[in-house]
Amino acid sequence: MRTLGIDLETYSSEDIRRSGLYRYVQSPDFEILLFAYRYDGGPVQIVDLKQGETLPHQVVLDLKDPQVAKTAFNAAFEYYCLSRYYVTPLEQWHCSMVHAWYCGYAGGLDAVGKAMQFPEDRRKMAEGKALVRYFCSPCAPTKRNGGRTRNLPGHAPEKWQLFKEYCIQDVVAEREIGRRLEPYPVPEQEHRLWVADQEISIRGVALDMELVDGALAVSAHMTEELSGQARDITGLDNPNSVAQLKQWVRENADVEIDSLNKQTVAELLEADGAAPDVRRVLEIRQELAKTSVKKYGAMEAAVCRDGRVRGLLQFYGGQRTGRWAGRLVQVQNLPRNHTGSLDTARELVKKKKVEALRTIYGNVPDTLSQLIRTAFVPAPGFRFAVADFSAIEARVLAWLAGEEWRLEVFRTHGRIYEASASAMFGVPEEQIRKGNPEYALRAKGKIAELALGYQGAAGALVQMGALQMGLAEGDLPDIVRRWRAANRRIQDFWYAVERHAADCTEHGTRSVLPCGVAFSRDRERMEVRLPSGRSLYYVNPRLVPDGRGLKQVWYMGLGQKSHKWEPVQTYGGKLTENIVQAVARDCLASAILGLREAGYRICFHIHDEVVLEIPEGGSQSLEEAVGIMCRTPPWAAGLPLAADGFTGDYYRKE
Repeated sequence: MRTLGIDLETYSSEDIRRSGLYRYVQSPDFEILLFAYRYDGGPVQIVDLKQGETLPHQVVLDLKDPQVAKTAFNAAFEYYCLSRYYVTPLEQWHCSMVHAWYCGYAGGLDAVGKAMQFPEDRRKMAEGKALVRYFCSPCAPTKRNGGRTRNLPGHAPEKWQLFKEYCIQDVVAEREIGRRLEPYPVPEQEHRLWVADQEISIRGVALDMELVDGALAVSAHMTEELSGQARDITGLDNPNSVAQLKQWVRENADVEIDSLNKQTVAELLEADGAAPDVRRVLEIRQELAKTSVKKYGAMEAAVCRDGRVRGLLQFYGGQRTGRWAGRLVQVQNLPRNHTGSLDTARELVKKKKVEALRTIYGNVPDTLSQLIRTAFVPAPGFRFAVADFSAIEARVLAWLAGEEWRLEVFRTHGRIYEASASAMFGVPEEQIRKGNPEYALRAKGKIAELALGYQGAAGALVQMGALQMGLAEGDLPDIVRRWRAANRRIQDFWYAVERHAADCTEHGTRSVLPCGVAFSRDRERMEVRLPSGRSLYYVNPRLVPDGRGLKQVWYMGLGQKSHKWEPVQTYGGKLTENIVQAVARDCLASAILGLREAGYRICFHIHDEVVLEIPEGGSQSLEEAVGIMCRTPPWAAGLPLAADGFTGDYYRKE
C-alpha cells in the first residue's frame, strides 16, 4: 500500500482554539490555502490553492483510493478540511500524532520533534508561528495596512514564499516521525477505534441554546451584583483583582496568604474568628470563581450552526493510559447535580428569573453550575440513554491482582464499600446497614476504596477528603494498615509491577505477570503489553538511586505540573494506576465499538460512561445498551463487568 502524507494551511475567521475544528471549518469564509504532500519517501510537493493552482488529478483520485493510505499529524484536521471539497473515506486515514502519543510522546508537531531531538532553528520556528498568525487569521484594520481585515499573498510575497516552505517542512517532519515509529505500529483495533472516535466527534451533541443564553445572562447579572457587593465592602476599585484583594484580606484578616486560589479561600472560610466582612468577601470570591459557569461561554463559542457542539474529546489525549482527554467544554470535569428540581431550575434560567432562582435555590452561581450538564440535549425525536460502568477501576484492579474475595463481591451484590469495611474491621457484612452502629464503618471502607488502591497512604486519604468526612487524622494510618492487610494480593501486585519494571529497565528482561501484563524494552523505550494487546510505552527508561540508595524507575514524559518534556519518576503504585486505567479504558473502547456495531448513536463519553441518542418509539433501548457494555471482552475472561443507566430529555448525573 502506498502512503500519501499531507499537510494543510487554512484560513477561517473563527478562532480554532475557542470554536474548535468543526465550527472553524464550517465558517463561510473557510478555505484551504496550501496543500503540501508527498508519496512514501519521495520529495514534498506543494499546491498553492490560494493563488489559483489546483490539485493534480492523480492526488484527487488517491484521496479516495483504498490502496493509498492518507497520513497527517493530527489527521482529524486534514481529513475534515478536505472532506468539505473532496471524497476521502475516513477509514483510509491514519494519524501520526496518535501514533506518536501511542508510543509515549505528547503534544503537537513541534513538541514531538523536540522530544525526538530533531534539529531545530528556534528563530525560524518562532517566525513560522508568526506567519501562521499573519495569513491564517483575520488581522486588525489599521491606517498602516490600509484598513484591511485579512492578509493575502500579494500583501507580503516574501512572507508567503517562506510560509510555503514551512508547510513543506511539516510534511518532512511528519514523515520522519512515522519513520522512527515504524517498529511500534498502532494496533488495527486502535485504528478502528480512532475511526469510530472521529465519527462521534463529527456527529456531536445538541445544545439547549435557550438554556445557555439564559445562563450567560444570569451569570453576567450575578457577576455585576457580587462585584458591586465586594466593592462596597472593600472599597477597592477592582475587587476581582487578585493582587488588590490579597492585600485587603491581609490587612483585614491579619493573615499572611500567598494566593486566593480555591483551596486557600476554602481554608480561610473554615477557620474560626474571621470578621463578617472578610467572610462575605471570601464567599463572593468563591462564588465568582466557579469555573464551571464559564463552560456556558465555551458552549456559545463552539456551537455549530445546526445547534450541535463537536470535538469534545481528544483521542488518546491521556499520555500514560490512552484515555480520552476533554476539549472545548471539558465534559470530563462537569459538576454533579444535587438539586432535585432540575426541570424548574432550567425553566427559570431560560426565563432569566434571577430573583426566583435566588428565592428557591439560594446560591445562584452554584445552581448554574449544577445545570451545566443539562445543556446537552438529544436531537428532536430522540432521547438520551446514559449508561456507565459500575466501579470499573476497582473491578479491573481486583481482576489483575487476583484478589478473589473482591471479585466475588463484584460477581454478586457489588457493595464494595460495605464488603471492604467488613474485611478491614472483621465485622459481618450484614451488620453494616443503616440504623446499625456498625454502619459508621462504611465511611472508612468507602474512603479507603477511593484513596488506597494505588499504594496511597494517609496523605491520599486526606486528599480524598477524609478529614472533611469527619475522620480523625490519627485514625488514618490504621485505616491504611487495615485496608492493605485485607488486600494482600493488590499490595503484592504493586511490588510485582515495580520489580518487573525495574528488572526490565536495568537488564532488558522480558517478563509476564500472571494476569498477562508483559514487560519488555529496547534501546529507546519500555513496553508494557496489556491483556487487550495494546501497549503502554515509557520513553528512555532508566534506574536512578534515591536518597536511601534504592533505585527508582525514571522515564521521559510530560510533567504533570510543568507540562514540559522532562524526566518523570514512577513507582509500583503509579504504574499500577496506569495499567488499571488503561485496561478500564480498553473496556470502554470495546463497549464503544460494540455499540457502534449495533447501530447506536454515541454523542460523547466520559471515562466510564457513554451518552447515546436513541429514537423515541424505536427498538433500541437502555437495557440493550447496558447489556452490550457488560459483555466481557475476549481478552478479559473472568473480569466481572456491570453497568447501569437512565434515559432522559437532557444529560445529568444520577
